[in-house]
Amino acid sequence: MIPLKKTLDSDGTAPNDLVAVRLKTLIDLAGPAASIKLLRPSNRAQQSGNYLSRFKGRGMEFDEARLYQPGDDIRSIDWRVTARTGKTHTKIFREERERPIFISVDHRSAMQFATRGVFKSVLAAKLAALLAWTAENHGDRIGGQVFSDARCIELKPQNGKHGVLRFFNALVKQTGQISASVTFEHVLARLTQHARPGSLVYIISDFRGMNQQGETHLARLSQHCDVVLIFVYDLLESSLPAKGRYRFADDTRDVTIDARDQQRLLRYQQHFIGRQQDIASIAKKMGLQFISCNTTEEPFQILKHSLVGK
Repeated sequence: MIPLKKTLDSDGTAPNDLVAVRLKTLIDLAGPAASIKLLRPSNRAQQSGNYLSRFKGRGMEFDEARLYQPGDDIRSIDWRVTARTGKTHTKIFREERERPIFISVDHRSAMQFATRGVFKSVLAAKLAALLAWTAENHGDRIGGQVFSDARCIELKPQNGKHGVLRFFNALVKQTGQISASVTFEHVLARLTQHARPGSLVYIISDFRGMNQQGETHLARLSQHCDVVLIFVYDLLESSLPAKGRYRFADDTRDVTIDARDQQRLLRYQQHFIGRQQDIASIAKKMGLQFISCNTTEEPFQILKHSLVGK
């Protein structure tokens, strides 16, 4: 079993969609996305105005001013209209129809790996594209965050296909200012700053580097946004074959694992199980949705059957 190797053609382009994602591939996912429903939390809170808000901190926009009626909140008095007409008027608000969808995609070096199926980074990009198209179909605004070991790019939510294509370009090109280092803790901290209250936030990652500080940022984010954690992994990360010696290498490290060493094999498996269970436990504790997806699974099927449409 040999990990998929990322090789490039002479012009610098990837030879297939197993190791690198193309813009056309993401665009073509518009069709399958039409039958996916985004998460719609069931906890509904009464808001002043014409609608019930389904979402945490959902924004309200001004609708009209009308004459003050007994029982109206005095904080909603429209003083400008009152002064102009000489009669007390109240501001009426209605719920914003377009919800901000913020999709955070991990593109760090550990995501450039797979032994079966596609690279974790390719799977993450396809999941993100399906979510973006689904949001566009629902009339929501699409924004996102794409982060690697050296940069973190944020895109403010925008309407329509323009917002979707802008996000796809960030996934494919990944241009932006290079930082000294980008930690997962740093990424979550930036999410709390860029995802406005009431947003639906998807984090697609293998969650390497999650620590106590990162958990604190995630808890803060979950107070004002609905958050879905999508855990991406390769099957070799969860379990090594029973026999053989396997060599793994990247630009800086070279590691050989002897699968005949049962103690080492057990520690390897327990390490992955522990990391996956830790993320699932964090999600459960904070009331977040947790989805697990490996590189051999079809992203469309995972989202269609995992997301809760209300």
